[in-house]
Amino acid sequence: MNGKLLFIASAMACGIACKQQQPPQIKERSPRQEFPGLFEAVQSAHVFPDSKTFADCSPKDAPEKVLRYYAKEQGDEGFSLVSFVQKYFNVPAGTTLQYHTDTMQDVIAHIESLWTVLKREPDSTSTWGSLISLPGAYVVPGGRFREVYYWDSYFTMLGLKESGRTDLVESMIKNFAFLIRTYGFIPNGNRTYYLTRSQPPYFALMLQLLISAKEDRKQELLTTYLDALEKEYHFWMKKTADGKTGEHLVILPDGATLNRYYDRGNWPREEAWTEDINTAKTSGRQPVEQVYQELRTCAESGWDFSARWLADEKTLGSIHITDIVPVDLNCLLYNLEMTLSDAYRMKGNTPKVLQYEAAAALRRDAIQRYCWDAKTGFFRDYDFKKGARTPVLSLGGTYPLFFGMARKGQADSVARVLKQQFLYPGGLVSTPIETGEQWDAPNGWAPLHWMAISGLLTYDNDSLASDIAGRWAHQNIRVFKQTGKLLEKYNVKDTSLPGGGGEYPNQDGFGWTNGVLLKILHMQQEGILNNAKNIDTL
Repeated sequence: MNGKLLFIASAMACGIACKQQQPPQIKERSPRQEFPGLFEAVQSAHVFPDSKTFADCSPKDAPEKVLRYYAKEQGDEGFSLVSFVQKYFNVPAGTTLQYHTDTMQDVIAHIESLWTVLKREPDSTSTWGSLISLPGAYVVPGGRFREVYYWDSYFTMLGLKESGRTDLVESMIKNFAFLIRTYGFIPNGNRTYYLTRSQPPYFALMLQLLISAKEDRKQELLTTYLDALEKEYHFWMKKTADGKTGEHLVILPDGATLNRYYDRGNWPREEAWTEDINTAKTSGRQPVEQVYQELRTCAESGWDFSARWLADEKTLGSIHITDIVPVDLNCLLYNLEMTLSDAYRMKGNTPKVLQYEAAAALRRDAIQRYCWDAKTGFFRDYDFKKGARTPVLSLGGTYPLFFGMARKGQADSVARVLKQQFLYPGGLVSTPIETGEQWDAPNGWAPLHWMAISGLLTYDNDSLASDIAGRWAHQNIRVFKQTGKLLEKYNVKDTSLPGGGGEYPNQDGFGWTNGVLLKILHMQQEGILNNAKNIDTL
């Protein structure tokens, strides 16, 4: 089916009148495929400090013409690759470069004003470039992240709902459904270079968030998006012909079925081209394609990068995420199964209700068997190649609390471990280990704070939830008052220092930080969370 027909089929499924809307361009070729030779030359020459910049450039003419110009001009005396790129490509700007904070605003007013800055109108049909056009308005994270991101968007939506912007929440859900119906899954972001992977599957949670604001439309919404929920589920649950572990599906020795992250590509990420080549080279591992696939797969997890994926717990070149069953991923898929069961209940389809309830129950039991570690009193990832739990504790272990999958004693134990090993003056570290990677100590991240806080509240551990929320909000606001910015991540161990590590500078904007902070502040105002004492001296 060609792209135009595919869009029409998708539009009919979601009740859009195709004759009233120009279908976005369906794209599948990435910049590396569009500009063979030229793409590698630009990235290797470091024309831009950030590899993502060229991946986001759009050509001013058809790619085949640009390649002909390159073939003709590169042999000329005095040829400049920098000048060539400037001549034939439009270079994107950061999303917040022209925005100046009104320092007279309080942080809530600042967040409210940022929704307009980070909002993007429906994309015009674009023939060239890596951006995948979306039919509805959406909110981007900020900084170098100029497009929508899958799991980021759920936490941004938390804030949009608090701001009364359920119109934007619904628009973004429609966009994600469009992506599922078009490509079979939600890519990491709406760029062609992300079409080999997804991200943590939050679509069902997004839909539940909208339903919580539109209870009278529950049946309509579940029915409208049932096909998208089901198609995303099949993406994660696709089986191999021989019924063995393959792509996202892991079949364990006792027959239990769980999931892992898996990127189909085995080449450097186009948005981190030179970084991946350097990592593969210094790792000494062969074949290098295996290293590239591990790095790409880690990007699907959203935790790029962290000690939880590293065989030696410290060196990026030892990454082996495809060997790991992550506890958080499987909790999200449990929720997707339960949501599918709920949707089929609305339709009166009892066999499907029982099918998905049974799948969810089997997954919950398998998570208990493989991921609960009574010795440490925490939920952990499982290395199915070694047949053992991985050694690194991470905030992924709070997801069973968020979804109500833990027993009360387990939840209380997780709370104790959080307090003992993760909690610092500015909030929670992602892992207690310092590696220099951004998803490890000393950094804290908004999405993981929300999952932990909400999970603790689910099990009536309100005091610790309020303490964590107070520390995190205090650190966000303190940095905002100093810099006028809300950032992607924060140093929660030494609150006088900025968050750092990883492949790129700390970004401002920032969608999920805004959403989670606004949600926390409103919960404090409503008394759901106690407004913690001043903790500057902790």
